Amino acid sequence: MGSTKKDEVFTKVEGPIIVGGGPSGIAVAACLKQHGIPSLVLERNDCIASLWQQKAYDCVKLHLPKQVSAFQLACFELECGVWRVKTQDSGYEPRWLVVATGENAEALVPEIPGTETFEGPLVHASEYKNGHEFRKKKVVVIGCGNSGMEISLDLSNHDEIPFIVVRNSVHIVPREMFGLSTFGVATTLLKWLPIKLVDKLILSITNYILGDTEKLGLRRPKTGPMELKMTTGRSPVVDVGALSKIKTGNIKVVEQGVREITKNGVMFMDGQELECDCIVLATGYKSNVTSWLKGSNFFTDDGMPKTSFPNNWKSENGLYTVGFTRRGIFGAACDAVKVADVISNQCYGSTNDFRILFCFFMCK
Repeated sequence: MGSTKKDEVFTKVEGPIIVGGGPSGIAVAACLKQHGIPSLVLERNDCIASLWQQKAYDCVKLHLPKQVSAFQLACFELECGVWRVKTQDSGYEPRWLVVATGENAEALVPEIPGTETFEGPLVHASEYKNGHEFRKKKVVVIGCGNSGMEISLDLSNHDEIPFIVVRNSVHIVPREMFGLSTFGVATTLLKWLPIKLVDKLILSITNYILGDTEKLGLRRPKTGPMELKMTTGRSPVVDVGALSKIKTGNIKVVEQGVREITKNGVMFMDGQELECDCIVLATGYKSNVTSWLKGSNFFTDDGMPKTSFPNNWKSENGLYTVGFTRRGIFGAACDAVKVADVISNQCYGSTNDFRILFCFFMCK
């Protein structure tokens, strides 16, 4: 947003403004309500949780156990000491601003040479709904994260034989271990054991259940799955059936990076070309904070807080963030509690230090 025009009218609001009506934004609004503090949630789409409601494929599932997946446009005007928030229709002046647009606000579409020459459909995973529209077509899925694997499985279930492009190493873990959620087991163990030991235990059980995935062209990173998630934000792939399809040849793995998109398909780094009818980019999502937040240097160029966990949620001048921990919904829930408690303290002079300390150890 550029400079404020003199004739623009901004309405003062009693509580904080929360930008983003997804899980993070709704969570912090709920936590504030528990303290009796009103808030205004701004959402650019016509529904809450638009990523889930409008941009998720039909077979998407939440892999996390219930206990770790439940919740309890702007600039700072220096002269006035308030934030000024402009929407399409209105202007507001809140004392606090909560950025809750999250790490996955927009589709991440890599710049691959030749995409404009491809003659078939080329869609991002956010545009994919189900395999019915791709029946009797040869599909290449670029990206081997959870979305890439689940879309490939869905295509296979619609009697297609998709090709999934695996450029990097990837951790694949079972959804359950002996009847218990894998993430639930890992989260519980992390409360008592060092993360490297937890990763060794998880990988030992994973190899027993799934076998050696490297034989299928799915190399594992040297860093363990939980440590990788907490340090880089890369989640392990939770297997919901794709691995068995790979073993039977109903999903083909291509161990190559993509050099370019051609008229008829995909050309890989080794010069070989794979002809196809459709391409699905399962290449993830990105933050969009830097495109609309002005007057703050709290975020990096890629839209993530410059300070790492556990100090990622608090900036200055009444600016807070929720959902940028690289720890998923559980991390956003912890952020929401901390932000609500601190704002409550500024309003009423009291805060729940125990809850903040509890969230720190639970998200650690």
